Amino acid sequence: MEIINDKTEKLELDYPCNWSYKLIALEKEALEKAVHEVVVQREHKLTHSKNSKAGKYVSMSLDLLVHNEEDRNFIYEALKAHQNIKMVL
Repeated sequence: MEIINDKTEKLELDYPCNWSYKLIALEKEALEKAVHEVVVQREHKLTHSKNSKAGKYVSMSLDLLVHNEEDRNFIYEALKAHQNIKMVL
């Protein structure tokens, strides 16, 4: 279950589908390395989003095809657990 508009609802997606993760890290190179380690040989697109005002953090968007809910959640958890990634949205 995911919270959507302050309500607990099941997110209904038609798989496979494209999914975007917003990633936040301390430095771009470390974030790129982390993504490579998690998605390995899967086709993906990693694009710079922005830097924090103070320049301490960098955010990037990771877009890739997810095959099912388990796949989507597995990638999310693997990214979230990686030491070089501070936050996954």
